[in-house]
Amino acid sequence: MIRKEDFTIGIEEEYLLVDPESRDLVSDPPHGLLEECQHAVPPDIGNVAPEFLRAQLEVDTPVCRSIAECREKLSALRGFASQTAEKHGLRIIAASTHPFAEWTEQLHTDKDRYNVIARDLQGVAQRLVICGTHVHIGLPDDETRNDLMNQLGYFLPHLLALSTSSPFWQGRNTGLKSYRLSIFDELPRTGLPHRFDSYGEYQRHIAMLVKAGLIEDGTKIWWDIRPSARFPTLELRISDICTRMEDGLTVAALYSCIVSMLLRLRRNNQRWRIYSNMLVQENRWRAQRYGFDEGMVDFGRGEMVPYADLMEEILELVSEDAERLNCKAEIGAARDILKRGTSAHRQVAVYEKALADGADEADALKAVVDWLIAETMAGVHVPGG
Repeated sequence: MIRKEDFTIGIEEEYLLVDPESRDLVSDPPHGLLEECQHAVPPDIGNVAPEFLRAQLEVDTPVCRSIAECREKLSALRGFASQTAEKHGLRIIAASTHPFAEWTEQLHTDKDRYNVIARDLQGVAQRLVICGTHVHIGLPDDETRNDLMNQLGYFLPHLLALSTSSPFWQGRNTGLKSYRLSIFDELPRTGLPHRFDSYGEYQRHIAMLVKAGLIEDGTKIWWDIRPSARFPTLELRISDICTRMEDGLTVAALYSCIVSMLLRLRRNNQRWRIYSNMLVQENRWRAQRYGFDEGMVDFGRGEMVPYADLMEEILELVSEDAERLNCKAEIGAARDILKRGTSAHRQVAVYEKALADGADEADALKAVVDWLIAETMAGVHVPGG
C-alpha cells in the first residue's frame, strides 16, 4: 500500500488551441503565446511546455501529495492556459482529437526532439493531432515499478473507458470512443507494455535499442504504461484527456488506488493474476471501440460482464486505499461518469442533436467545438477571475 505520507502524484495534460470563430485548430499560433503562458505560471503551480504540434500546449503539475493538491494545481494550470489563449483571441479545448481539423494542415514545433520525430516517423508523425493525459505515481524502488507495471496491464482498458474523448476524426464520427489510440498505435513502441522478469532486464532491452541507434533514451518508449525515464514514477499513458477536469481527477485517483492496492498485495506476498497481452488486448479494443457501453471480458469468469459491475468490483477492491489517500469522493465519481457518459458520449450527443435540429454536418461539428470550449473550463479557477 501507499502510506498517505509517502504518496506522490503528478499529472500532465495536453490541450488544443482553437479559433473561436472558425472553431478550427490554429496551426501556427502567435509565437509569444507559449512564452507568455510559461511566464504567467508561478513555479509552485506547475509548468507549461510545447508539444509536438504548434496547435498544442502541455501543462504539468509539480509533485503533489494528494488528489486535492492535484485539483488545485491543475485547475490553476487550465486557468492560466485559457487566460493566455484568450488574450490572443484563441481558446483551449481538452479533447484527444479535434472534431474536424485536417492533419495535413498542422505544423510541428521546431524543437530538436520533435524535428527528429518528424523526420524519423514521417507521415505517421504528421497524423499525431492527438492529446492525452499522463499520470505519474511515485515508486522509488526500481523492482517495484517493474513488478507493478506487469500487473497493471489488466486494469488499463478499464481506465481508458472512463476517459474517452476522441470520437471524431477529420469531420467524421468514427464509431470509436477513443480514435486517438488508432492514431497513436501507428507509432513504434506503443500499446500494452512488454513484461520483464526484473528491472535490470528492462534496462538491458532499453540499452540495446540505444546502442543500435534506434532511440536516444527511454522517453521514446511510448507504451500505455511505463517506468518514467525522467522520474522515479510509474506513468499511466493510455488515457484520453478528459474534457471535464473532475473526470480526469477521477481517473488519476482510481489509478492511484489500484497502485496502492497492488502494493498492499505485494506486502502480503500476493499479486494480481497476470493475463497474456493477447487477452488484455481484447478489452483494450473494447474500451477503444465502445468505451464502457458494451462491457468487458472478466478473464477470471471467462465471460463478458457489464462495465458497471466490473467498476463496482474495482471500487470495492480499493476502498481502503481510497480512504487512506483521501480520494473516496473522486473514485466514487466514476459512477457519475457512467451515468452521464464520457466526453466522447457527450460530443456525439451534441453532434446528433444539432443535426436533428436542422444543422448541416459542418455546423454540427462546430457545435461540438463550442461544447468542448465550455466543458474544458467547467469547474476551473481562472486566475484573477
